[in-house]
Order: sequence, then structure tokens, then C-alpha cells
Amino acid sequence: MLLAVQLYVPFRPPFIIPDHAITLLQYVLPPNSVVYTGCVGDDDFSEQLKRANKKEGLAEAYLVKKGEQTGACAVVITGHQRSLVTTLAAAEKFDKDHLSAPHVAPLVDAAKFFYVEGYFLTHGLDSALEVAKKASDSGKVFVLNLSAPFIAQYFKLQLEQVFPYCDFVIGNESEAAAWASAAGRPNKDDIPTIARSIATLPKSNPSRPRTVVITQGPDSTVVVTAEDAGKPKIFPVDRLEESQIVDTNGAGDAFAGGFLGALVSGKSVDEAVLVGHKLAGMGVQLVGPQYPWPKVPVL
Repeated sequence: MLLAVQLYVPFRPPFIIPDHAITLLQYVLPPNSVVYTGCVGDDDFSEQLKRANKKEGLAEAYLVKKGEQTGACAVVITGHQRSLVTTLAAAEKFDKDHLSAPHVAPLVDAAKFFYVEGYFLTHGLDSALEVAKKASDSGKVFVLNLSAPFIAQYFKLQLEQVFPYCDFVIGNESEAAAWASAAGRPNKDDIPTIARSIATLPKSNPSRPRTVVITQGPDSTVVVTAEDAGKPKIFPVDRLEESQIVDTNGAGDAFAGGFLGALVSGKSVDEAVLVGHKLAGMGVQLVGPQYPWPKVPVL
């Protein structure tokens, strides 16, 4: 089982979906392999989200705040460009005590993988640290997505507190460069060097070397593991024709979902990167998160 801490509900008419990465993670895995938690309101959006979860075979353990609105994100697409505006609403009211609630604590204990978005660190650092420390102490896998450049720019201290517990860090080239700049690292345009810097940061559980995965859109993906930090691996991406690209929104999340789903399934890091590439490539050719059903085999 995998436990994911949710930030907000991506919302774009006519779609109500869980977090894109979590949706794609569940797409890769058997039904009810994934449970995720976050804070929602007691409104129509949360009910729609629960129905969408059920359709995807995705389990949830929400903290429901009465009288609050569920977070939402509006997306405007113009050609290959996109703009997102988010209202966090109830999402930023997550309470760490929810993790020890009678119906949630057993899920935390049973999970073998944990996934947290960098966005969550803007308001839920205590909760993220509790999950991260439990994962580290019990030898389970903790994965952090850098999520956006502004996380490294404005929440560097929060990242520094979580990094020691991270077994995997996933991000894109802009997020990696933002971290390098915030951390005062030279060569902020040298992605392999940045990935190496993150991979070799101090780690609370050294028995599992940290792996850093940095995507670069249609360009190659860089993977560095602390165990072999001097030799980054480069994975080319099968480029699509411009005419094939419909919607780039969520491509990074699709990669993260595919990558993590493959890891949970027992695949190697190299194999997981290829699964991530496949799902991201599928996603940018679709309008919204409408992946084929029945499921397309990707493992």
C-alpha cells in the first residue's frame, strides 16, 4: 500500500479528479493499492471528488472540515502554454492529529511507500515530517516531489528539514535550478550536478541511498543515486511531433505517478523511469486526465 498526502484538488471543467500523480499511480496499480489523505470541505466538490476516487479505484482518508470549501485549481490552456490559479481553501487546514485518527493510523502503519508533494510543505510541514520520520525509522520509502520552483525559492528551510528523510526526490529542470539558486550552489544550469548535490545531502537512514530524478520535458531525464553519485544516468525521451501535443498540464505529475507505480510494483529505477516517460507521453496527447480505459498495460 502507498499513502499519499494530498495538497489540493485539481479542478478544470468538466473534470473533477484526485491529484494527477496519484490518479496515474493508481492507474498503474491494482484497485485500492493507494490511499491518500488531505483536507476537504463538506461541499459538492468533495462529494464529486469522492465519486471520482471510487471510479479510479482510489481509496481516501480525508479530513473533512465542516463549513469549509474544498480547494480547487482552475487551468487555462492556450496552445502548448498553460496557466493555473489555485484556491487552497480547506487543503491548507490539514491537521497532523488526523494521521493518528483511529481510521487513519492503521493505513499509515500499513503503507510501504509514502508520497508527498512539495506544495504540502507550505502549510503542512509538521504532518510531512511526521510521515517522513516514520518512514525513515521503519525502513519504508519516502518520496518527495519538488512540485514548483517557488517551493525552493520561498520554502527552502522547509525543504531542508524534509530532505534528510527522502529516499527519492522528483522534480523538473526549473525546480532543480530554483533549488540550486536558493541553496547558493554553482552551476545552476547543470542538472546532473544539481541532482548530485541533492542526492548526497545528509540522510537519516543511510541504508537506502537517496535517488534524485530530474525530468526536462521533451529532453532527457537525469537520475543520480548517492551510492553512485559521480555517474548520473541519462534517459532520452521519445519526442512527439508538435501536432501530437494537446495538453501539457500534469505531464510531470504523470511521470511521477508512473515512476512511483513502477517502483511499488517492484521494478528497478531504470524501468520506472521508462514507465514514467510512457505515461507522460500518453498524457500530453490527451485533453485532461482522460487516460484510456480499459487500462493500457504500462509495466
